[in-house]
Amino acid sequence: MNIAYWIVAGLLALFYLYAGGAKLLRSREQLQPMMAWVDRTPMPVVRFLGTLEVLGAIGLILPPLTGIAAWLSLAAAGGLGVLQIGAITVHLRRADRQIALNIALFLAAIGAGWLSTTWW
Repeated sequence: MNIAYWIVAGLLALFYLYAGGAKLLRSREQLQPMMAWVDRTPMPVVRFLGTLEVLGAIGLILPPLTGIAAWLSLAAAGGLGVLQIGAITVHLRRADRQIALNIALFLAAIGAGWLSTTWW
């Protein structure tokens, strides 16, 4: 179970560090080719979502690695799952049916949450 957790959580953390970091550091024009939804979203909201993604990635890795408040990995996985439910909703409201990645990320977050219960 530990190896499975580290694989799932590590991949999720890498994805969210990249995606969240991009939302934090890039301009609207740089983000639009990857994320069409940013054209109608205020940049403070985009930056806030990027912050949540980076914090979620840190929450997946740091607590089990240090052994301090390991239950935070479950909270981080749950938060990232909720984030993907919101992302799916945004895509569907925009008539954008490309939600396969969001569904995969949601399922991976649920899997990481379930696997994280082995830490505490």
